Amino acid sequence: MKHMIVVDDDSKLRGLLIDYLSQHAFRVTGVKDSYQLGQVLQTETVDLVMVDLNLGHEDGLEIVRTLSGKSDAPIIIISGNRLEETDKVVGLELGATDYITKPFGLRELLARVRAALRVRPVATDRKDRKIYSFAGWSLNVKKRQLLAANENEVKLTASEFNLLVAFLKSPLQVLSREQLLAASRVHDEEIFDRSIDVLILRLRRKLETDPSSPQMIRTERGAGYIFDTEVTVEERARAK
Repeated sequence: MKHMIVVDDDSKLRGLLIDYLSQHAFRVTGVKDSYQLGQVLQTETVDLVMVDLNLGHEDGLEIVRTLSGKSDAPIIIISGNRLEETDKVVGLELGATDYITKPFGLRELLARVRAALRVRPVATDRKDRKIYSFAGWSLNVKKRQLLAANENEVKLTASEFNLLVAFLKSPLQVLSREQLLAASRVHDEEIFDRSIDVLILRLRRKLETDPSSPQMIRTERGAGYIFDTEVTVEERARAK
């Protein structure tokens, strides 16, 4: 049974969502803030998190930002006040899988939950001990750690990490959007048709000297994207 968390400080709505989703073969835990969310995440396996942006004393976007860097679980944002397209884009850029505004139908919500679970990113193989080096950067797969040339760590969301690994496995090769979507598992056309392009933009902002004129992740018009940088791979021996 899939386990999801509903983060909402409105006890009535939280209870409604728990009751409805529980009737459709989900195990649902309700929490009111990031503190309670953290307690659940420490002890439970979670398959999906639903976050209300307007939590009173907390900003749901900060929860999304923190959660996306720690977990592969898809995140669905729900909101009644932030209806501007820019707010949706910010939420998606921070790592959310989907964004739904109030009022919404419960059947629509259920469909979006099921779609998000179908595209859950593949968890990183914790036995993978490769370290990729490129243009002064290094990515330790096991630690999920990206280091710049100055040894400063640059945080990646789970979806950004998966996409970067896909590029590093096939450098200097044109990869189609479909190949990148399949590799990173962060896309569903019913939810957000341009999610791969948003991910590319996010990676460019973190890796490129000038994201507006990218030299590392280049667009091949009509074909896809190419990681136009030499990559070396080191496989660390397992400690005895």
